[in-house]
Amino acid sequence: MIGAREGQQAPDFELEGTGGHFRLSDHHGKRVLLLFYPGDNTPVCTRQFCSYRDDSETMEQLDAIVVGISAQSEESHMAFAARYGLNVPLLADADGSVAKLYGVWRPVVGTKRAVIAIDEEGIIRHRHVHLLGLDYQDASELQEALAF
Repeated sequence: MIGAREGQQAPDFELEGTGGHFRLSDHHGKRVLLLFYPGDNTPVCTRQFCSYRDDSETMEQLDAIVVGISAQSEESHMAFAARYGLNVPLLADADGSVAKLYGVWRPVVGTKRAVIAIDEEGIIRHRHVHLLGLDYQDASELQEALAF
């Protein structure tokens, strides 16, 4: 399943997370970064979200709404965020429905690591899906993803 592609309208969705209720369409008029990731407290995901915490200055300069999305529960996300002092809200996509909409879901494995950048009009302008999920885009690479 390919999912939503660059140049297409980003599928709307609603999820709960560490920052409360999130509906994509509520952020129309702003740029949005969706950071899909495999799981809380896993080695690469922990390094990824701690890197955003440690480079908070660059993250604040992104001029975008940034959220992490994975299949763990809201409770798992709360514990993960508290344990590491994370600064990116984490959304609970427990059934993988949002990951499936965006084409970043694999049977058995679950959510793939991906970055989806959405412009002010709700159009996908950047889509990067990691092949193996063993690396991630750091804050400066997120800036590049938003250079549209």
